[in-house]
Amino acid sequence: MKILVIGAGNMGLTYSEGMAMSPLLGRKKLMIHDLSADLISLLNKREEFDVYGQLEDCLPEADIVFIGVKPYHSEDLFKSMLPHIHQDQIFVSLMAGITIKQIQDGLGVKKVVRTMPNLPAKVGKGVTSYTESKEVSRVELLTIRGLLDTTGESIRVKNEEFINKSTGISGSGPAYVFYFMQSMLEAARKMGFSENDSKVLVSTTFEGAVELFNQSDLTPKTWMNKVASKGGTTQAALDSMDDNNVEELIKEAAYAAFNRAVELGNE
Repeated sequence: MKILVIGAGNMGLTYSEGMAMSPLLGRKKLMIHDLSADLISLLNKREEFDVYGQLEDCLPEADIVFIGVKPYHSEDLFKSMLPHIHQDQIFVSLMAGITIKQIQDGLGVKKVVRTMPNLPAKVGKGVTSYTESKEVSRVELLTIRGLLDTTGESIRVKNEEFINKSTGISGSGPAYVFYFMQSMLEAARKMGFSENDSKVLVSTTFEGAVELFNQSDLTPKTWMNKVASKGGTTQAALDSMDDNNVEELIKEAAYAAFNRAVELGNE
């Protein structure tokens, strides 16, 4: 099986690094295409990749093509791809907001899988939601899932609306966590902790809380109640968040990302 990733930016390179080690490739190297001469030069030093600057040299050979460019580059990219594709290929989109139909129409193909990746895939802790066009067979979809799982976990969703919804939760979600972490780091430094101690306090607290959640069947609400005691310090913090409507603001942020994903698909 020959796999090509078009676009070696954050997501494209992340998935390339994961998939390059997959037994699904057999003894073949993963192919990467990018237009940046500097990036091509860097990637050429890595033994696990075959790197290309011209689509005609790699695209016709691929069985599965991952598209990892920014959404606003898609229209020009599709025009460049058109002379070099064939109907047996499967196209997997890592692009936010671009619909299956847009890809099918832009490339004149039928077999398309649309995904919503997220940044923790860079450390093997990603979650990728995906859905497919009806022309993708069950066997082909199992292969795609196996490739997506090289960067963490994947979940199949029933339609593209849930891909857009995943954008608001998992796709953009790491930024919400970093936003919260940044606020806690600034509070710790303001209290007088050193830069290093602030980082340890905040990062270890997040890591421990997530591990507690993952190793139990308890809800976050139940865990909050376990940490907080009436009239105590934690309850004071939670009361402050409730008074400032933080919970609703977080929900609104997630819906803002979801709505923007829908808008991108309509532009």
